[in-house]
Amino acid sequence: MKKFIRDWWIDTKSLFRAIPSTVTALFVISVVTMNLLANKTIYQNQYVALDGGILVSWLSFLCMDITVKHFGLKAANKLSIFAICVNLLCCLIFYVVSVIPTNYDYSAFNGIFGGTWFILLSSTIAFISSALLNNFLNFIIGLSFKKNPDGKLAFFTRTYVSTFVGQFFDNLVFSLLTFMLFAPIFWDGFSWTFVQCLTCSLIGASLELFMEVVFSPFGYWVCKKWKQENVGEAYLSRKEAL
Repeated sequence: MKKFIRDWWIDTKSLFRAIPSTVTALFVISVVTMNLLANKTIYQNQYVALDGGILVSWLSFLCMDITVKHFGLKAANKLSIFAICVNLLCCLIFYVVSVIPTNYDYSAFNGIFGGTWFILLSSTIAFISSALLNNFLNFIIGLSFKKNPDGKLAFFTRTYVSTFVGQFFDNLVFSLLTFMLFAPIFWDGFSWTFVQCLTCSLIGASLELFMEVVFSPFGYWVCKKWKQENVGEAYLSRKEAL
């Protein structure tokens, strides 16, 4: 057990030294801001409801996709768990700041940054489960391209399929938990219907897939540059040796 923990810790340290800091920073920021933006419903009618989180969630999935492609499934999962932990830490700090008494009216600030516990719970469950699903699908689909695993077709196929499925699952889990389970109890009867949750998930996943299509050529270029420049060579060599 001690050897397993030691090897895991060494592997994790090597990974976070290898992943470019820009990707880690963008990924963590997107997860934190997605959690804040999810507090606001930006559009709702009888059949469709969208929250603000869809405007940035595509970036999280793009970061995961290029990490899976270059560093592997285990690396992407570790990065995802790290982002969730940072998000929880930020939420704790936000909450502490929001409850500190002052002589001024910061009710709007406190309402946003203090957060809502069930939104945090729902978003955490939804994101970590969808991240693991996205990473797994991306990795498995990539294995099917044996002739040209580094080609455009392989990259775009694994990215688009995993993103759409992962985003749909993330949106559905979050909306079901937040707007059908918790909101009717804690938000004075406010709720979404199952049809709204389903259509929100489909439309949100479609919009996020569209954003992925727009920015995935940049992700493909990043992966090519990483391979040409042997980014993370120490970690990748160690992984192959194991």
